[in-house]
Amino acid sequence: MRVVSMGPDPSLAYRPNLEKNETKEREDYRNFESGSLIGRVFNTYKLMHTNQRLDFVKQKHLDWTGCNHTQMGMMDAVMSLDQLVDESDPDVDFPNSFHAFQTAEGIRKEHPDKDWFQLVGLIHDVGKIMALWDEPQWAVVGDTFPVGCKFQKSIVFRDTTFLENPDDKNPSYNTEYGIYEPNCGLNNILMSWGHDEYLYRVLRFNDCSIPEEGLYMIRFHSFYPWHSHGDYMHLCNDKDLQMLPWVQEFNKFDLYTKVTDLPDVDKLRPYYQSLIDKYCPGILKW
Repeated sequence: MRVVSMGPDPSLAYRPNLEKNETKEREDYRNFESGSLIGRVFNTYKLMHTNQRLDFVKQKHLDWTGCNHTQMGMMDAVMSLDQLVDESDPDVDFPNSFHAFQTAEGIRKEHPDKDWFQLVGLIHDVGKIMALWDEPQWAVVGDTFPVGCKFQKSIVFRDTTFLENPDDKNPSYNTEYGIYEPNCGLNNILMSWGHDEYLYRVLRFNDCSIPEEGLYMIRFHSFYPWHSHGDYMHLCNDKDLQMLPWVQEFNKFDLYTKVTDLPDVDKLRPYYQSLIDKYCPGILKW
């Protein structure tokens, strides 16, 4: 692995845009209309929404779901996020791993009886290590959405960033259902490729024992058009609707625990290593 300089990560820049000694109200999070990073974030989504096509996603599944890139333990993967350096981001000036521990500790405080939920908070962004193998950041971070059907209005920058995506003009893909059947279930939908789907696939490949609720949180936490805007319900089955409140519960910790009061990672590591040993032990294939 190597240290890489990533472009702006919209999931970091606007979830939230941090300033030291600044108190952000909840309505100020995920502001896609103004802010110091709006130009760079727009360009990130422009690349994403131009290139994330059905054929592209199918190829990424072939490239990544065989988990043949490396082998490492989960804690090493969490700490490897610190190699993802964004030299152009003036608002997030601490290592990525701190957000992992912040999210986990926020969950631990409110859900002390759900250790698997706490672990999900710790590892939810670990799929971003794809960037260490030269995956462009627009195929790693940011909000996700289904491909192979109509791109809904709730996708950020929907009206201005899909103009060069040929799937948007393909009559086989640009209808409400596209290639899918009504209520076919999110498990049967191809999502835009990113860190959510990759980590989900790694956990499945390695037979990790995180409960289904936690796997849904990992797989769909960036699917904002669904869990925050209520879109794509016509593709959901009963299981998806049962899992939706869990994804929404996770989201409030992912979105609102990122503050400049940094956790003592060295103190916390033994506890979270014990959770790793319980749910995803040993050396994993990535």
